[in-house]
Amino acid sequence: MSTPRPDPRSVSILFVCLGNICRSPLAEGVFRHRVGLAGLDAWVHIESAGTGGWHVGEPPDPRSVDVARRNGVSLDGQSARRVQPDDFDAFDLIVAMDGSNLRDLRRAAGSGGRAELVLLRDFDPDPGDGDVPDPYYGGPDGFDRVFDMIDRSCSALIEHVRQTM
Repeated sequence: MSTPRPDPRSVSILFVCLGNICRSPLAEGVFRHRVGLAGLDAWVHIESAGTGGWHVGEPPDPRSVDVARRNGVSLDGQSARRVQPDDFDAFDLIVAMDGSNLRDLRRAAGSGGRAELVLLRDFDPDPGDGDVPDPYYGGPDGFDRVFDMIDRSCSALIEHVRQTM
């Protein structure tokens, strides 16, 4: 659950995928890294979660950890959690990794919650089909492709956050 907003200019973002061990922890780590480089860490609260609960309490997939590390990003301290009903009021922006996750989030939110629900690749200058594909059942090269999509999208998301502050 999100911590209270320390400043009216602050923003809270929740990244969501299916199990919260591959894509969303990678997006959380990449975005946290970029937020730090931009000097915005005092104003941006970042978490990740999954729409399913299969991996609750587990660390990120080792392949996500590896691709992050190779690109100078840390995923230390993360453990999988499931999206909770209060997340729809606790966060300003809930960012889904694919259309299926977005549909699940919209169903879970119903007509309540203040969070804006979007796809991560809505911010990608090269959005393709709009989805960040799940690399779980593929090889390491899938994690490299997913990292590139997430990194590009998170770079553009920083600009969106600056405009909302």
